[in-house]
Amino acid sequence: MSFSDVISLLSGVALFLFGMSLMGDGLKQVSGDRLEPILYRLSGTTLRGVLLGTGVTAVIQSSCATAVMTVGFVNSGMMKVRQGIGIILGAILGTSITGWVICLSYLEGTGGLAQLVSTSTLTGIVAVVGIGLRSFSKNPTHHHVGDIMMGFAVLMFGMSTMSGSVRGLGEAEWFISALTSMSNPILGVLAGTLFTALLQSASAAVGIVQALSVTGAMGFDAALPLLMGISIGAAAPVLISAIGASSEGRRTAFAYPLSACMGVLVSGVLFALFRLLLPQIALPGVVNPFSIAGVNTVLRLVMVVLLLPFTKVIEDLLNRMVPDDQGNEADPALRLEERFLIHPALAIEQSKLTIHDMAEHAEQGIRSAFALFEEYTDLGFEQVKDLENRVDEYEDVLGTYLVQLTGRELTPAQSTAVSEYLHTLSDFERISDHSLNLAQSAQEMHKRKESFSDEALKELSVLIGAVSQVMSMTVTAFQENDLNLAARVEPLEELIDDLCDRIKMNHIKRLQKGTCSIPQGFVLNDIVTNCERVSDHCSNIAVAMIELSDDNFQTHEYMHALREKETPEFQQAYEEYAHRFVL
Repeated sequence: MSFSDVISLLSGVALFLFGMSLMGDGLKQVSGDRLEPILYRLSGTTLRGVLLGTGVTAVIQSSCATAVMTVGFVNSGMMKVRQGIGIILGAILGTSITGWVICLSYLEGTGGLAQLVSTSTLTGIVAVVGIGLRSFSKNPTHHHVGDIMMGFAVLMFGMSTMSGSVRGLGEAEWFISALTSMSNPILGVLAGTLFTALLQSASAAVGIVQALSVTGAMGFDAALPLLMGISIGAAAPVLISAIGASSEGRRTAFAYPLSACMGVLVSGVLFALFRLLLPQIALPGVVNPFSIAGVNTVLRLVMVVLLLPFTKVIEDLLNRMVPDDQGNEADPALRLEERFLIHPALAIEQSKLTIHDMAEHAEQGIRSAFALFEEYTDLGFEQVKDLENRVDEYEDVLGTYLVQLTGRELTPAQSTAVSEYLHTLSDFERISDHSLNLAQSAQEMHKRKESFSDEALKELSVLIGAVSQVMSMTVTAFQENDLNLAARVEPLEELIDDLCDRIKMNHIKRLQKGTCSIPQGFVLNDIVTNCERVSDHCSNIAVAMIELSDDNFQTHEYMHALREKETPEFQQAYEEYAHRFVL
């Protein structure tokens, strides 16, 4: 093998790896926003997880990417370890599809139909169409499809380059001797493991084995241990994802190497027994790229079928290998996975769940603060403080996460979702601030051992009822993305503004009559002002939802009419609330 052959081999490997990366990234962009979220939505059983893991990995061409996403799901509490094991088993099987894609590079012909599907013709057609989509189409999806096609063409060219550079090795004694040593199962498995860990890709390792098989010097006994080692070495990138993860996340990351090692061990023992009990059955002598792809698929299928009934055993072993974290579980608000930033659909889904929790904490803070006016307790006051601190944490981590997400390539729908969340974060945080202000007003009244007049208490009761209603409507509309319900927030907010003005005027009249004191008036004014601010922030959230919605809701016309109070729907809703919340 000459120096130029070595350079050609290395350039072929480089082109192959680049083509794999380009094609995989394009596939993720085209299908990721639909495929990735279903991994945790539909993986309720182990078998379903295996099927989903297989399908998603076959599409995105990376068992590592599927496994790392799964580690993120489990680490964030969205999925259990046993569900993750099923998906990882599916990923082990799904990555074998790449071997069959690579086989296309070995289709050759001299005329007719064979010439049309030959490597050179197929690669040329795909490359021309891909660069056309990439250069002339303005549609982002077409760009990503062009990336897929260009990645496929580069991958095919890299495989052809590798195959051409090693064809002379079939007559080299040192190469034949090296392959003979690989017939030792232990050496073969170790070589495949180390080689794949270095490449960080099982598909790339299988592709190189397929390229080496064209020399005609590789036998079945040498290929099988290499493929076994490749299935183990593919776990190396997944183990890196365990760094910084929770105990559940680390267990899921270790599920890949543990499952691969167990599968290789059991399938190896079964193969040895097969050779021992049925020696008369002839096995393939010399392998080629097609038989390599077939053996790789059968091996991984056997591994998954054998391990599927023992997922509970695997889970128990992982629990023993990785002890539980000491101390309390991590705050859900701090579990926004950076692993998901390269998968915007997952990052947005995670953000949605987290901001929904934030909204619930803000609403609970308001309700707990109002409860202190009925019966003040120090425990209740501390609960409001804790809820306010929690919402502050949510805002900090969500704000940082969403800003990072805006730097990624997002679809129009994803951009709208991120914008809506960024718009509403500060409003929910300010609502929780006002809940603490209300709680402090209740604390001040308790310390002074003062109380409002019966008339003032009745008015506050009406105001608290209206604010509780607008808060509940806003949170429900936001969580369910109900634009019709969001449209009913503004009329109630307008009524609350009117109630606040009337309560302040009534208090002035009571001051003139001497039925209320000036210190009580300060506290009452603080309560009314905070209630008014809460309803204002609810209005901001509802308006942001409507303004960022699609055109079907006739946003601009609605907002203009809403501000002018011209719509019959606004007037009807306002009258409905006015009859319900009467001073």
